[in-house]
Amino acid sequence: MRGAIVFLIVFAVMLVVTIAYSDMRPGRQIYDSLGLPSTDYAVVGVPATTLIVAVFNGVIYGVIAWLVFTFVEKARKPKAQN
Repeated sequence: MRGAIVFLIVFAVMLVVTIAYSDMRPGRQIYDSLGLPSTDYAVVGVPATTLIVAVFNGVIYGVIAWLVFTFVEKARKPKAQN
């Protein structure tokens, strides 16, 4: 459950950061590789292209943070002795 909270926090932070700096990697590279056209159509006051790139970055960095958190938690648990 704590891993999901870590994912959501990192997702939200990266979403906001990417909206401020829309050329952040790897979201922009993924968007460009899909061959989608850039658009200035505003969704909630943010260009749609920037919002899509922000979601890509949020998911990617969120998954990475979740994996790191999970491995650190497993490494910290004492091993059960039989």
